[in-house]
This record gives sequence, structure tokens and C-alpha cells, in this order.
Amino acid sequence: MTRPLRFSAFVMNTTSHIVHGAWRKPEAEQTDFSSLEHWVSLAKELERGKFDFIFFADVVGLYDDYQGSWEKFVESGLQIPSNDPTVIASAIAYATEHLGIALTSSILQEHPFNFARKMSTLDHASGGRIAWNIVTSLSPNAWRNFGFGDMALHEDRYAWADEYVDVVYKLWEGSWDDGALLQDKESGRHGDFSKVHKIDHVGARYSVEGPHLVAPSPQRTPLLFQAGSSPTGRRFAARNAEAQFIASPTPEAARSLISDTRRLVVEAGRSAEDLEFFQGLSFVIGSTEAEAARKAAELDEYVDESAIIAHAAGGIGVDLGFYDLDTPIGEVEAQGSLSTLQWLREAIPDREPTVRDLARMRSRSGRVVGTPESIADRLEQWRAVGVDGINVINSTIPGSYLEFIEHLTPVLQQRGLAQREYGQGTVRGKLTGRDRLPASHPAARYRGAFS
Repeated sequence: MTRPLRFSAFVMNTTSHIVHGAWRKPEAEQTDFSSLEHWVSLAKELERGKFDFIFFADVVGLYDDYQGSWEKFVESGLQIPSNDPTVIASAIAYATEHLGIALTSSILQEHPFNFARKMSTLDHASGGRIAWNIVTSLSPNAWRNFGFGDMALHEDRYAWADEYVDVVYKLWEGSWDDGALLQDKESGRHGDFSKVHKIDHVGARYSVEGPHLVAPSPQRTPLLFQAGSSPTGRRFAARNAEAQFIASPTPEAARSLISDTRRLVVEAGRSAEDLEFFQGLSFVIGSTEAEAARKAAELDEYVDESAIIAHAAGGIGVDLGFYDLDTPIGEVEAQGSLSTLQWLREAIPDREPTVRDLARMRSRSGRVVGTPESIADRLEQWRAVGVDGINVINSTIPGSYLEFIEHLTPVLQQRGLAQREYGQGTVRGKLTGRDRLPASHPAARYRGAFS
């Protein structure tokens, strides 16, 4: 029996995340992002709708300039202001019982020792519902915010990420043996010293003595997400990730990407099924196809295409504000993420795309328009090519998710495309059937490795 798709609500602790300009719609409430009640209320609705995750994107700096300035980002609210999602995670955990809470954190923004401690604390507080989206930061401004003159080269960023995850794996998996925490009131022994270990990590960037200050949480290592789609990023995901976010323009493109990435997973010594794939999609739902098309046209009236270009430009590391809209994308000298340009070429395979195409395609990126029944048909196609889950992009909060839950979820449940009830255990247990990482994962080599 084919299992249901998994669903993740893709959000950010800011006003304008992906569909730039949609915050101006009368019903949009994402301007309330600084309110804790805003997020707690959304999380409760997502759990009512049996979503698997609330997934927080995050940045720690502005994107590159647009037309030589960062004015566009402030004027349009393009991911500024942006609040820290990890601060509100415990409140969401307290208000929900099953919903997974995925948090983006860059290797740049926090020392691995303190990061490991924070995530273990949250995993305890949530009963094992924390996930980490591993990123390397594509923003030069972010690097300058943390005292670096220049952004590290692509390959160097992933070499840094390799050491970063190595440190946290040692802390999460190797510093405490099972049974080390005794808390025996009669004997007075709180912990078994022989089962708690320093890790004595010494590497190119970090020296961490340990031990981990937090006893093992329900998952030990949080569930691991990763979103890189460059060759280096995919190899990193193949070694480390349990779920990868993808943004393929078509199911056919997703099939090819998934098949090749699973090959890399096997080459890394893991099972091909150890990595699951979440496709990013947004939805415009109508009771008829005509109503859905009308709603999509209304949404387009609010979309800020120049903000879309500014956002995309930040990802590829070049100021597209100075390019004519009809410039072939092949003439754009990319410095950052190559996946954006690859995505555009896959979306328009019959000719060389232009900067104008980038604006139009990104503003409708992954958009599925139709009735609940026709959208369910489309999701069956995505599942058939190997997609395990859908990362649901919003245009408005909470409206995009309430509409999804009220109108689309019942149809998906009837077809076996969405779960009717949550399973028990940790978020990893719900996703993979096991609460902790398998022995094939590179983190597992640190179990029992220290004395």
C-alpha cells in the first residue's frame, strides 16, 4: 500500500517570504509575524489539518543589492524585518502535540557547541519533534554580519558544513551513552560518570572539548533536512540529510533529480530510502476551474515582480536590477547558487530563458491552480515520480493553509494522499519508523566512540 504524502507548511518569521507583494492582500495577516499568538494559532490549525511540519526558513543577512542598493528589500519588506524562529519554537511545541517543528540554522550563525545544546533542549521540550534544516548562507551581507570580509566559495562552505555537522554529531550521538542519566534519589547518584564523555574535537575551524551539557533527547540528533541542489549540495544531502527540499519545475524533472540523488545516497553507504524528497508547491484552490483561474489572476495583481527578481538575484549572487529584462540568462555571471539558473532552464527547455522569464516563472513557482479534485490528480503525479512530501508555500497566512485544510485535505485523505491521523513517537519516528538515526548514517559512528 502506497503511503500518504507528507505535508510541511513553509513559513518564515517575516512579512514577505516567497510570494512577494501578497502581504498587501486585505486578508493577509503575515504582517503580524512578531506576534507569538500568530504562530501558535497557525500551528494549532496545521495540527488540526494533520500537517507533518511547520517549517521555518531563515536568513541572517540581506540578499545582494538590487539596482546597487538594499533599498528594495526594506521598501518591499523582502525578508526584513526577520525574527529568529528558534526563539518561538518552544511555545509552538507547548501548544501542539504532534506537529514537527523544522528550524533553519546556518553553520555561520552559531557555534556548533551552543547550537547542539539549543536543539537538544528544544527536542526535549517538544517530546522529540525538532528538525534542523542545514544551510550554509548565500548572502555576502550575512558573512559580513559575522565578521567575515567575503563569502566563502561554494566548495569551501560545504567543507565547513562537513566539520560543523561532525561536531554536533559527536555531541548528540557520542557524548552520552544510553543509561548515563540515573537520577537515583536513594543512592544520590544523578549520573554515571563512566557513560558521559568529552569529545575532544580538533578540526580546521573548531576545537570543542565537551561533554555535551544536555542528556540525550528523544531523537538525540534532530531530524535532518537540507535544501541544496547543486552537485556539492546534493552530495552533502546524500551523506547527511533524511529529507531534502526540492523545487523541480515538473514531475519529470523531479523524477530525474530524485533518481540521481538516491544513487548518491547509496554511494555514501546508506539505503536509497534513507533520504526523502519534499517538493515545493503553492496552491490556488477554487470550487471550479474558472474560479481557481480567477483567484490566480487576482493574486498576480498583488505580486511584486521586481521583488521577485531581487530575491532571485540574491540567490545567484548578481545584481539583476542592472540587466535588461530580455537578457538571456546564459549571460548572467552567477556567484552563488547555481540551482536557480538550472531550475529556470528546466522550466523552459525549448529556448534560452531571459531575466524576464525568471521574474514571471519565480512569481508562479510551483503554483498549482484548480479544484481540489484536479489538484489531487496533480499531486498523484508528483507522488508517482518519487516525491515523498510537499512543502506548501503560502501567499497569505493563515488563509493559504486554512483553505488547504478545509477544501483540499479531505479530498487528499479520501484518495490516500494525506494522513487521517498522526502516528505515535518522535517526528523521525512518524516519518521513518525509527526514533533515532540508523546505523548507516555517518553520525552513528560516534556511538560508543569516546571513553
